[in-house]
Amino acid sequence: MEYPAQLWPDVSAAEVAATSLLDTLVLLPPRPSALRRPLLLAATTALAAGGSLGPTSGASCRLLPLLLGLAAGSDLGRGFVPASEQRPLQATACECLRELESCKPGLLGGSLGLLRGLLGQEGPVQPLSLLLALALRNTLVLQSRVGAGLGGLLTDKVPPTGGGPWDWTLVEEGDGRLQPQAPSWPAAEEGEGERSLTAREHSPEEARELRAAVIQLLDTSYLLTPVAQAQLLWLLGWALRGLQGQPPALFKPQLVRLLGTAQLTLLHAVLALKAAFGEALFTAQDEALLLRRLTLAAQHPALPPPTHLFYLHCLLSFPENWPLGPEGEEAAPLLLGPQLCRGLLPSLLHDPMALLARLHLLCLLCAEDEEEEKGQLPSPRHYLEELLAGLRQRAALDEGPRALATVCFQASYLVTRCLAGQPTVLTPLIHGLAQLYRVRPMLASHFVDFLDQVDSELREPLKVVLRQEVVSRPGRDEALCWHLKMLAKVADGDAQSATLNFLQAAAAHCTNWDLQQGLLRVCRALLRAGVRGGLVDLLQVLARQLEDPDGRDHARLYYILLAHLAGPKLGVALGPSLAPPALASSLVAENQGFVAALMVQEAPALVRLSVGSHGVKGPLPVLKLQPEALEPIYSLELRFRVEGQLYAPLEAVHVPCLCPGRPARPLLLPLQPRCPAPARLDVHALYTTSTGLTCHAHLPPLFVNFADLFLPFPKPPGGAGLGFFEELWDSCLPEGAESRVWCPLGPQGLEGLVSHHLEPFVVVAQPPTSYYVAIHLPPNSKLLLRLEAALADGVPVALRTDDWAVLPLAGDYLRGLAAAL
Repeated sequence: MEYPAQLWPDVSAAEVAATSLLDTLVLLPPRPSALRRPLLLAATTALAAGGSLGPTSGASCRLLPLLLGLAAGSDLGRGFVPASEQRPLQATACECLRELESCKPGLLGGSLGLLRGLLGQEGPVQPLSLLLALALRNTLVLQSRVGAGLGGLLTDKVPPTGGGPWDWTLVEEGDGRLQPQAPSWPAAEEGEGERSLTAREHSPEEARELRAAVIQLLDTSYLLTPVAQAQLLWLLGWALRGLQGQPPALFKPQLVRLLGTAQLTLLHAVLALKAAFGEALFTAQDEALLLRRLTLAAQHPALPPPTHLFYLHCLLSFPENWPLGPEGEEAAPLLLGPQLCRGLLPSLLHDPMALLARLHLLCLLCAEDEEEEKGQLPSPRHYLEELLAGLRQRAALDEGPRALATVCFQASYLVTRCLAGQPTVLTPLIHGLAQLYRVRPMLASHFVDFLDQVDSELREPLKVVLRQEVVSRPGRDEALCWHLKMLAKVADGDAQSATLNFLQAAAAHCTNWDLQQGLLRVCRALLRAGVRGGLVDLLQVLARQLEDPDGRDHARLYYILLAHLAGPKLGVALGPSLAPPALASSLVAENQGFVAALMVQEAPALVRLSVGSHGVKGPLPVLKLQPEALEPIYSLELRFRVEGQLYAPLEAVHVPCLCPGRPARPLLLPLQPRCPAPARLDVHALYTTSTGLTCHAHLPPLFVNFADLFLPFPKPPGGAGLGFFEELWDSCLPEGAESRVWCPLGPQGLEGLVSHHLEPFVVVAQPPTSYYVAIHLPPNSKLLLRLEAALADGVPVALRTDDWAVLPLAGDYLRGLAAAL
């Protein structure tokens, strides 16, 4: 149930899995078992997630009657449902049916009467109520689409199978795309199917039965959990919205019970009903009461932050009975005046999220342009200006937290979005932001982001005042890097002389790479703005005086572009797109090729590596690699990496040149094991092609076998081999380990096996029946073998080692020798 899409990626796999789960369910003994409910849920998940739910699915035809029978509490025979498990299984079956109804709307349309009858009997109320509400809502939507009525669906208590196959008529008529079941109230989320409910009026009998079914569900809703009640009210509310013959007054008793609720989910459901029915269900007194309750609740000092934000969100998105203005326009509720909201005004003491939510509400109040009455408290607009001034004052504190500046700019953006087009608010905001930059220029990054987000109505005048703040500073200011960052954003064709004078004064103080790049970014912005006059002289000075070669090259490039390209072509060359169709100058194309030549590019592997026989001379094992090139490559560097800490880091191997068809000498790769164990080497190649490009590629991994680590012991003096071996043999115990292995022999016998694999390591030889072998395993382990009394098909081998971890590796190696011959 956690990963159905990975377990059953196609329809056939889901069908097989569901059938297997149902077979297992039937085979369970009649006594109570903890497997019944998980098996039902898993089978449902397999069909729903695997896409095999349908009339052609055998598992679907088995599962649906089974679930409906369990939900109805029917006797399925053979002691299928023990008495102690009947209610839990009934609840689980309802949950499974609700999941399938969600996947295939209309699946339970023929079971409405049966489910309605079960609701009045003893059984789990909550699963049955939610199942009936969902099935009723989907059936109403689908029947309205085809212009049909409910008929006897609400009174027929016969199962939809009726002894025959399941009825899939409603499912096939619908397209399976209905509004999601998450409670919400914005009218923009209303689905096409719900809007079509007004297309047909039900007959008096159908309307009476439908009203009785809704009342039955509402009367039992108090037995449900708050979350389930909210889901039930939302389903019924949006199912009956605009349906002729079904007055919204059916919900009035529930409103009397829920208007004073402390449960947030139920309050959310009440607001959803208000959005669905408006003045048809809520009078002006109800709306005023609800607004007053939300306002007072949002002022409670002991509310946790999420609850506080929920109440504020409800006020900001309150569904009014008679909203003014065009649909979708953001506005405060008409009954929510400044007097009622006095306790919701934002303060600098609030946490950032609550402050922004309260500020949003204050901006909506300011948008109504209510005149300040004499003798009254300051107007919302005056309070807003004081609050923004306080936020800017906190953001201007030296070494103040970054969060204070972030909240200041978030609040400023919120004000500009809600009060756009009101100069009395935007003008002091612009001057206040300019003063903030004057005090704390290190907030330049915040200003750049802010300018990217706001509309041109605020962006253009703010850029003017910020540019004036920057160019009025001396070029040797300590905050020069921030001034250059800001000027790169606000520089344009206006005030050219002041801007160029500032840059000329600042050029002498741009001594490090960061400042030089910031200066060049300003020059680039002026180029794109069409500034030419004094910029030519500035670029010539920069091309000669900048200390960094990269900066001089950029200045020289900008000077060449300015001297050779007209305005439109210059804008294209400096634009963000470097696609070939947008190139307007051969200089830019040449620069692109130059950059590509300097970059290391990923490419397919043009080298093949194979492992040859390993060398047994020297203090370390050496791996012989045979390279083969598919194309001519130069300056090849092979880098090797071992997973884990088994080996010390390996040095890179360099090859000056490789050509296809020309034999290359083997490459020697010394290994430095930290323990005698096989390993996998990841290989990375870096090389230069014949066209001059530097490329890198990942080669297939190489494997170091156990035998590649074998090294011989120094040869003992003549005649002392047996004593030398016995001394090594005795030194392995008691710290080491001993074992015996049967080594199969091939047609060449023991002598051929030893000469082919173990010849360099033989200390004592008595051919063809006995060999003593001593192997040194770096860094400081040994492996000793006694091969004696060979038979026709194999030889017993006695092993000793001072490292017990070597035994399984040695056993696997000996057993595979015959196959390697």
